[in-house]
Amino acid sequence: MSVIEPITVSITRRVPPARAREAQAWAKSGQDLLNGMPGYLGSGWIRPDPASEDWHMLYRFQDGETLAAWERSAERSWWVASAAGIAEDARTERRTGIEGWFDDPKDVVVADAPPPAPPRWKQMVSIFVVFYPLSLALQFFGAPALGGLELWLRVLITTAVATPLMTYLLLPLVTRALRPWLLGGGVRSR
Repeated sequence: MSVIEPITVSITRRVPPARAREAQAWAKSGQDLLNGMPGYLGSGWIRPDPASEDWHMLYRFQDGETLAAWERSAERSWWVASAAGIAEDARTERRTGIEGWFDDPKDVVVADAPPPAPPRWKQMVSIFVVFYPLSLALQFFGAPALGGLELWLRVLITTAVATPLMTYLLLPLVTRALRPWLLGGGVRSR
């Protein structure tokens, strides 16, 4: 009689750092799908550091038959296809026994979930704190040069000046300064 051993699949996927939040959501959706599969024993996702493109993903099934059922499933096909542009397979290994869970990783950090977005009303206040004084300054200092232009052209010019100033300079400064308030009373330490 043959011994049926659990199988651990280890996959390294490459994720551009700019797509990390999407990859976290994608990984969670995969775990949700896996939870409903017969023979599924567990899974996990780790990154060597927050800036790394390599995501190491493990999942484990009770035997080769239940793993094969997952790999042939329509859910898995859909899930893998939904990663286009987010995650790209770099390496896959299959291991039997328990060694798949206990290999020594080097300097592994568990990827934390991103903090929740601030409530919209706080976002609105943050934008207003930047937008109102900037608009006032542009109107005050721009009036002598732009006063004779048609309204649509004045608005176009001031918007073309205000948008990059807000996006790249002023909003990042204000959101950094307001971060404790935006996130609900301060950054909590662990």
